Amino acid sequence: MARSILFVCLGNICRSPTAESVFRHKSDRQGLDMKLDSAGTSNWHQGEAAYGPMQIAAKKRGYDLSKSRARQITERDFSDFDLIIAMDKSNRKKLEKLRPVGVNTPIELMLDYLPDQPVRGVPDPYFTREFNRVIDLIELASDALLFSLLRNQNVSGQSL
Repeated sequence: MARSILFVCLGNICRSPTAESVFRHKSDRQGLDMKLDSAGTSNWHQGEAAYGPMQIAAKKRGYDLSKSRARQITERDFSDFDLIIAMDKSNRKKLEKLRPVGVNTPIELMLDYLPDQPVRGVPDPYFTREFNRVIDLIELASDALLFSLLRNQNVSGQSL
């Protein structure tokens, strides 16, 4: 059972901080105590706040990204988190290359939790400008991820 989740995209200024915020909001509403964070596979935006237009779109939906600061994933993240969620296949591939030898932390795609969704990667709104669509996809996938975690918790009889 995952008790800690790291959400990962390229620059850690749009998709992954949004996924962290959305999932935090949903897991908090369920009363779950989880360690959540986000990171990027690149260091392009290290220390920067979430992208302004993403913050505005998220705020309109009730998510606050203002405290988020971009950081690059570290080797330690692979052992500090139970589950790593990549926003797209390209970042998943980079994560697999960065994975330390002997560390088997699962790396999954965010939209794998929406198997009927024809899009397999969360589009990067930094380039596509599809901020609301990205939030829609992340909300749906977060609901499915949360349901999966809660179902596994009930099946195994373990608590978070």
